[in-house]
Amino acid sequence: MMEGVSVPALHLVLGEEEFLAERAQRAVVRAVSEQAGQPVPVTKLRAGEVTTSELIELLSPSLFAEERVVVFTHAHEAGEEAAKLLLEAAVDPAEGITLIVLHSGGGRQKKMATKLAKIATVHEAHKIKRHELPGFVNAEFRSHGVRPTPDVVTAVLEGVGSDLRELASAVSQLVSDTDGDVTLQAVRTFYSGVAEVSGFDIADLACAGRVERAVASTRRALQLGVSPVLISAALANSVGAIARLYSVRGRINGQELARVVGLPPWKVEKVAAAARRWSSRNVSEAVIVVAELDAAVKGQGLEPNYAVEFAVRRIAELAR
Repeated sequence: MMEGVSVPALHLVLGEEEFLAERAQRAVVRAVSEQAGQPVPVTKLRAGEVTTSELIELLSPSLFAEERVVVFTHAHEAGEEAAKLLLEAAVDPAEGITLIVLHSGGGRQKKMATKLAKIATVHEAHKIKRHELPGFVNAEFRSHGVRPTPDVVTAVLEGVGSDLRELASAVSQLVSDTDGDVTLQAVRTFYSGVAEVSGFDIADLACAGRVERAVASTRRALQLGVSPVLISAALANSVGAIARLYSVRGRINGQELARVVGLPPWKVEKVAAAARRWSSRNVSEAVIVVAELDAAVKGQGLEPNYAVEFAVRRIAELAR
């Protein structure tokens, strides 16, 4: 979407790769908001579940022609009536409406994708095959203005794996940490320190929003035999400290704050730095995550190793 060019009213996000589909949606919403000069409301519905009356209401122009984005997910699952109405609306969206349709490319409404592709701006979101991953990583670096050498791309793939979300996050973090001077040594340094890790190392990484490093450290710790219970306890300790500090920060001075939250002054300073990344909503969700993890590692839920990795990843995502 070029600066100064009107954002198209119809977008088809085609494919099953969740990360690429989310990225395409964000790009469209951002472009529409920039064009409108303010954030625009976004309505998201599953095409296979939306009723005809809801479709008519959503796709009708507003009284004041206010800009808004309507997203229909799982269009390949839509019923015949909904699919027909959606296609009719897509041909000529009402004024002020930007329509985003997410379609896998297959399913019972496969023909819908073919028809939409002829009239919409298409954003490819197909699954990336393993042999295409180096190209993806290379493109991610280039989007940050960095031209990586092949050994850097290989090292990132070895360190992160094949998850696109983690790869994109790792590239972004590497570029940020090195000011764009990403060398093989920088990548190795980035992934060093996971050979010997403790639950508190993992908790610090997770609460700082370092998703890929927190997950890599968790996997390594579990491989080395660190107990899921210990990792769970460390996460609960760190999240609990952030929750206590978040509820009272800014009201009293440092020494008094340390007494109120029950932490030593040095730790208050450390936790305060981490707490700045958090919103009250995310703190509340993280508290729930660690409570569920505690139950899981005590045999009341998911397999402990899986539960630990899931919780670490979720907390790190909440901290971003």
